[in-house]
Formats: sequence, structure tokens, C-alpha cells
Amino acid sequence: MSFIITAFWTLMAVLLFSLVFDYSNGFHDSANAIATVVSTRVLSPFQAIIMSAILNFLGALQSTGVAQTISSGIVDEHHVTLVVVVSAVFGAIIWNIITWYFGIPSSSSHALIGGLIGAAVLHNATFGVLNWRTLTDKVLIPTVGSPLLGFGLGFLLMLALMWLFRRSAPDRVNKQFRTMQLVSSALMAYSHGTSDAQKSMGIITLALSLPVAAKVWPWLWMLPVHGAVPLWVKCVCAIAMALGTAAGGWRIIRTMGSKILRLQPIHGFAAETSASIVLQTAAFLKMPVSTTHCISASIMGVGATRRLSAVRWGVAGNIITAWILTLPASALFAAMSYAILSRLVGPGA
Repeated sequence: MSFIITAFWTLMAVLLFSLVFDYSNGFHDSANAIATVVSTRVLSPFQAIIMSAILNFLGALQSTGVAQTISSGIVDEHHVTLVVVVSAVFGAIIWNIITWYFGIPSSSSHALIGGLIGAAVLHNATFGVLNWRTLTDKVLIPTVGSPLLGFGLGFLLMLALMWLFRRSAPDRVNKQFRTMQLVSSALMAYSHGTSDAQKSMGIITLALSLPVAAKVWPWLWMLPVHGAVPLWVKCVCAIAMALGTAAGGWRIIRTMGSKILRLQPIHGFAAETSASIVLQTAAFLKMPVSTTHCISASIMGVGATRRLSAVRWGVAGNIITAWILTLPASALFAAMSYAILSRLVGPGA
């Protein structure tokens, strides 16, 4: 009986902190969708955040391919416990808070994946528990490829726009693109919901799929069926993401919107459109890529068309450093969390 009680409260902790992570993802990554539209003064911060929150919610309900990759593709679920899952979420939250505090736009997606890796490896005392093929094909390669693709698309789209409007007055071009940037920022917000909310959906679905969940969860109809994400999980994750987005992330908005490159509406349109293309393609392929990586690289690609010195490469270098550190750092924090929690509630819960 004591094991069931412990497992029940551990499962409740998984649900609670997964939603806390989703909320932190919202305020941490809200800048991904709205930094450019705020910095170009097309929308006020309040207007941009409300728009982003609504579209993040709608995007989160669109598909579950990425969630299924997280729930069953990264780690062999037969070697996962509830303590592993909650420790993974703790590690991701800690890294999110650290990077948010310093205004560094790191990847919440990869923080969660790193957390799952760190906790699972420590629990099993082996790297053999990891699904290396999925990690390589759907995490590591896209981690490198998505920002490169975002940079390239941003560069090429901006070149095309510069050629199309080469005989137009700059003021007239910016006025036209103020309206067009509303569309591109809306698409970016929707794409962010499509991509990022699915990570928490996947973590919750993983926890609910464990055999112990059927023993402690009183409403069996709320459990996953054949790995599918339950509707209620989609809804609560979408709501948490939208609320977090509404809270905003002003430190990161400043970094994304002005410290990398001084943006005009045409630049914002090119960067957001390029990043959205990458994100929607990745969601279709069930790849949990980072919205942060995509939009940051797209902004850099757009800036590189003006001149290389237009991009503040020192700030860009700090962002790239955060990209590299996210997986190992979140894995370390998750492993530390597991070491503590497993002693408190037992590793088998």
C-alpha cells in the first residue's frame, strides 16, 4: 500500500511539474514568436503576447507526432520509472530558469530531452538504455541541421526580397511589410505551439504509459491508448503553454529582438517565415527541434545579407554556446535530481 501511495504522489508530481515546465517554456520561448514583431514596433508587447498565447494554444492541439517521439523514441520505456520522468522535468526546469535569468535563448525542447537522458542513464547505470538511432536521426542531426537550414532560408529569402523590392523606397517597403509581418509572426507563434507544447505532452504520456500508472490512476479512461496522447493531456499542456506565453519573457525578447540584429519589418518577415517553414517541416517529420535555434539562426541569416558585421556575433556566440551546453547541462541537473529523489521515494516508484 505504501508503494502505491508513493507512486500516486510521484505521478501527481510528474503531471504538476510537466505543466510547470510547459508554463516556463511559454514565458521562456514566447520571445521566439514575438521578439521580431515587437522590436520592429509592428505590435505592442501586450498585443504580441496575447496573439502569441492564443496561437500557441491552437498550435499545441494540431498534432502529436513530436509527443510520440518524446514518449517512446528517446529512452526504452521499459527502463523508465516515475522518478526518472519527474527528475527529467526538474532538470529541464532548472536549466530553463538559469538561461531565462541571464536572458539566453536556449532550447527548452533539448533541455527536456537532456533531462530524460540524464535521469534514465543514472537510473540504469548504462547508456545502453538510450535509443541511439532515434537520438541521432531525430535529435542530434536536426539539432545541427535545423539552425543551418534556418540560416540558409533566412539568407536566401531576404536576398529574394531585396531583389524584388530593389527599386522601391525603403519607407514604402517597411510600411507594406508591417502588415505582412503580422501574418509571419502569427505563423511563428502557431508553429511554436505545434512544436514545443508536444514535449510536455510526450513526457506526461510516457508517465501514464508506465505499468504503475494503471495501478494508481483512478480513471483508466484518461490513460493513453496504444501510446496515443489523450485529449485531456493535449488541452492542459496547451493551456499551460498559453498562460506561460502570456506571462512573457522580456529578457529574452530584448536579446532576440535587438541584440543580435537591428530589425526592420522586412527582416522580421523573412526571419519568421524561414523559421516557421523549418518548424512545420520538423513537426511533420516528428522531430523535436528547437524553435529558439530556428528563429535565432534565421535572424542571423537575414542579417548576413546586409553585411557580416550587421550581426552582433559576440551575442550570437553566447547563444551558440548555450545551444551546445543545453543537452549535457540539463542531463546533469536531471541526474542530480534523480540522485536526491530516488533516496527520498525509492528508485522503483
